[in-house]
Amino acid sequence: MPLTRFISFRHNHLLQSDVQTDSLFGTDWARPLYVTGAFVLIRGEKESDRSAVHALNVSAFKTSAEADLVDALREQATPVVSLVAERSGAVVGHILFSPVTLEGNPGLKIMGLAPMAVIPKYQRNGIGSALVRAGLEQCKQLGASAVVVLGHPEYYPRFGFAPSTRFGIRSEYNVPEEVFMAMELEPGSLRGTSGTVKYHAVFSTV
Repeated sequence: MPLTRFISFRHNHLLQSDVQTDSLFGTDWARPLYVTGAFVLIRGEKESDRSAVHALNVSAFKTSAEADLVDALREQATPVVSLVAERSGAVVGHILFSPVTLEGNPGLKIMGLAPMAVIPKYQRNGIGSALVRAGLEQCKQLGASAVVVLGHPEYYPRFGFAPSTRFGIRSEYNVPEEVFMAMELEPGSLRGTSGTVKYHAVFSTV
C-alpha cells in the first residue's frame, strides 16, 4: 500500500486537527509547553505509551492503517524519532520520523516525517506544530542533514519545508510536486543532489 494512502491528503485531518524510543535520547527528555490554557508536555515516547499511541492514531485517522504503520516502523526501522504530546497525564499527540534514502546519495542521512496525529478534540491548537518543531530538533541532534514530508502544502512551509523539486529531488510516489517537501537541517546539504526519495519498505506492506 503506497505512502500516499497514509500521509498525502490525510494531513487535512491534522489541519482540523523531543525522542525516539528509549534508546536514542532517553525517555527523560521532555519539553513543557503552555497550549490553549493548559500545559502540554512534548517528550520521547516510552514503551508504556505504545497502546495509547496506537489508539490515538486510530482516533485521528479513523482507520488502523497509520497505527499499524507506526507499530511496524518501531520494529523494523532504525533509527526512529518518536515523540508524544502529553496533557493531564494522557497522550494526545504523536509524531514519527524514520529513515529514507535518496538514490545515488547513500551517505546522505535523511529522515521522513510520517505519520503525525493529534486527538481530534485537541487539533488546531498548536500541539501538532510543537511536535513537528521538537521532532526536527531531535532529527538534527541525531545527525540527519535533511527531512522530507508528504503533506499539506499550506501547513509545512511554516517550519521551513519547500517543494522538494527545488532541491532536485522527487518522491517515489506519483503525487503533485507541491505536496512532497524537503527541508535542510544542515544548510547546503541538499545542494547539487538529485534523484528519488524512497521510504522504508514497511510503507508498502502495512
